[in-house]
Amino acid sequence: MPSQQEVKWSQLKVGLIVLVSIALLCTLLFLMTSASGMSVFSHKTILYTYFQNSDGLKIGAAVNLEGVTIGEVTHVTVSTDPARKLTPVKVVMKIDPKYHASVHTDSKASLSTVGVLGDTVVDINSVVATGPEVQTGSELGTLQTPNLTDVVKASQGTIESLNVILAKVNNIVDGIQNGKGTVGKLINDPEMYNKATQTIDELQKVVADLNAGKGSAGKLLHDDELYNRLNDTSAKLQQITTDLNNGKGSAGKLLKDETLYNNLNSTLKHANSLLAEADAGKGALGLLTKDPAFAKKLDGTVTQLDTLLTNVNSGRGTIGKLATDDTLYGNLNTLLTSSTDLVTAIRKDPKKYLVIHMKIF
Repeated sequence: MPSQQEVKWSQLKVGLIVLVSIALLCTLLFLMTSASGMSVFSHKTILYTYFQNSDGLKIGAAVNLEGVTIGEVTHVTVSTDPARKLTPVKVVMKIDPKYHASVHTDSKASLSTVGVLGDTVVDINSVVATGPEVQTGSELGTLQTPNLTDVVKASQGTIESLNVILAKVNNIVDGIQNGKGTVGKLINDPEMYNKATQTIDELQKVVADLNAGKGSAGKLLHDDELYNRLNDTSAKLQQITTDLNNGKGSAGKLLKDETLYNNLNSTLKHANSLLAEADAGKGALGLLTKDPAFAKKLDGTVTQLDTLLTNVNSGRGTIGKLATDDTLYGNLNTLLTSSTDLVTAIRKDPKKYLVIHMKIF
C-alpha cells in the first residue's frame, strides 16, 4: 500500500499534466483561430443583414469577402418586424476588424453555395462600394442571387415551351416524311427530282452551247469580231468626244465657240427690243397688234382678197375665166399649133411663103 506522500506526488503529477494539456489546448485553439482571422482575444465587428430566405444558412457558416473568409455567422433568426415582411430572415455576422477597410456600408451581402450541393455561406461584394467603413451594428444591403431551386422553377416554363416547339417540329418532320407540303414533295416526289434533273441537263446544254460559241449569247462571249467592233465604236466615240472638247465641227463649235453664244445673245436682245416696240405700238408689228384702225384696214384687205379669190374660183372676171374657162386654153393651144405649123412651112420653103404673101397683098 503506497504511502500518503506517494499519493500526493501522483496527484501533483496528474494535476501538472492536466494543466499542461489545457495550456497546450488553449495555445492550439489560439493559433487556429488566429490563422483563420477569428482570434479569441481580438475585437470582433458585429454586422447584420436581412434576406428573403436563409437557403439553409447555419450558425458558424463562413462570411466571405470576394471569396476570402473574414468572419462567421453567429445568429440566424426570423424577424417579427412588419417593416421586414419581404426580408424577414435576420443574419448576424462577426468579422475580423482588419478587414474594415475592405467592407463599406454600401457593400452588398448575398447567399451562395459552395459547389453544387455544398454549404450555404454569406458572400460580401465590395467591388463597387464607395461608402465609409462599417462599424459594429452596421447593416449591409442584400443582393439576392438565384439558387438551384429558383433556377429549376425559372427553367420549367422554358422546358414547357421547348416541349411545345419540339412537338411542332416532330409534326413538321412527320409531314415531310409523308411527302406533305413543298419540302415534303421536294424530298419524296420522284417527279420533282426528274424535273430538277431535266432542268440541270438543259442548263448544262446551254452552258455547252455558250462555251462552243453557238447562238447570240455564245457569239457575244467568243466572237472577236464583235469585240473589235465594240472597240472601234468606243474609239470613234472617244475621238468624237475629243473633237467636241477641242471645239471641232459644228457640234464642237456649238459647245466651245463663244461667238455663237454672243450672236444668240445679241439676237435675243434684238428680239426683245422688237417685242418691246411692238408692245409699245411702234412699227408695222406694233400697229398690227395695237392700232385698231390698222387692224381694221388689214381685216378689210383680207376680206377683199377673200372675195377676189372667191370670184376667181367661180370663174368671174378676166382672171376668173382665165383660171377656170377651158375655151381660152383651147384657142390659145390652136393658135400656138397654127403658129408652129406656119413657122415650119416657112422654114421649109421661104420663097413660096413670100410669093403667097405678096399675092395676098
